[in-house]
Amino acid sequence: MTKFMLMAGGTGGHLFPAMALAQELERRGHAVELMTDHRVDSYGGDFPAAAIHVVPSATPSLRNPIKFVTGGITILRGIAVAFGLLNKSKPDCVIGFGGYPTFPPFVAASLLGIPGILHEQNAVMGRANRALARFADMLALSFANTRFADGQALEQVLTGNPVRDQVRAVARAPYPALSKTGPIRIVVFGGSQGAKAISDIVPVAIAGLPETLRPRLQIVQQCRAEDLDRVAEVYRRAKINVELAAFFTDLPERMAQAHLVIGRSGASTIAELTVLGRPAILVPLPGAIDADQKNNAMVMAAAGGGWVAEQATLSPQSLGSRLTELLTDPASLSTAAEAARSLGQPRAVEKLADLAEMLSGKNLLEDAR
Repeated sequence: MTKFMLMAGGTGGHLFPAMALAQELERRGHAVELMTDHRVDSYGGDFPAAAIHVVPSATPSLRNPIKFVTGGITILRGIAVAFGLLNKSKPDCVIGFGGYPTFPPFVAASLLGIPGILHEQNAVMGRANRALARFADMLALSFANTRFADGQALEQVLTGNPVRDQVRAVARAPYPALSKTGPIRIVVFGGSQGAKAISDIVPVAIAGLPETLRPRLQIVQQCRAEDLDRVAEVYRRAKINVELAAFFTDLPERMAQAHLVIGRSGASTIAELTVLGRPAILVPLPGAIDADQKNNAMVMAAAGGGWVAEQATLSPQSLGSRLTELLTDPASLSTAAEAARSLGQPRAVEKLADLAEMLSGKNLLEDAR
């Protein structure tokens, strides 16, 4: 049996594509294990792996000498711990999905001579992946044009960003017809970081929409637990049909039923929107060092599949104007839905699994034929 060790930072953006690959590799009869950090408890409780290993890691800091030294010690300890775990597990291939928790185990795998693939989810190659490129055999990309990838001296393959089985199950659902008098379904979510701004702006914008639109609205909004009561009160006063929760287990199904999505532009969100073919107003998370979410959003906007709304200039009034314009022009939404779907890579997980099998040197399906 071929064994794969997946490595990912413990946030949804890194774990979701790793989870999709794990599902596909297990379908093919392979064994899968995961190396990550302590945050996996929040995002990866149902990760399909025979074992989950938490490896010490740290984000290096050049500005703070004390953090630089302590971080360096933690990273070295992580490499040592991962080295022991990998030596015992003996995987045939490792696949890293970025985030600094990937660094210690991926370096350890290289020291042991285990072949490795790096997968980059964003339109900008992350710093951890850039640092690890010298230890990798292949680089799998989600976007045809990925900033900082050109300078890497290793084989590069465009695979797309894998989406979970839950998303693939509804990927072929047609864009729902939007009549001039029927319901309008909008899904709103803020991602794992910085959701407060979306909870502050979006409900007020929707509450201020024209009276002709408000009774038709069916809103699904995922927001932080501490924001639920405040957001609910805004919608209640505006008499808007809304369903609120801190987490929806069936969010992909709800996105497939939506006429419009409003949210952040993390890599997994973009991958899911394009596979589903749903238009979106994208509010990139501000303050990111490499502006990865902004670059992701710009790719979708350039294709006509969405609209970028910078948080710094976004207000309930500006968002309300954009919503009124879109919701009163069903043709523009359906056109954007088609454009979004044209970017989708529904077979990304198969392509990445094929690469992993090829690099491991053992393709069970080929052997069986």
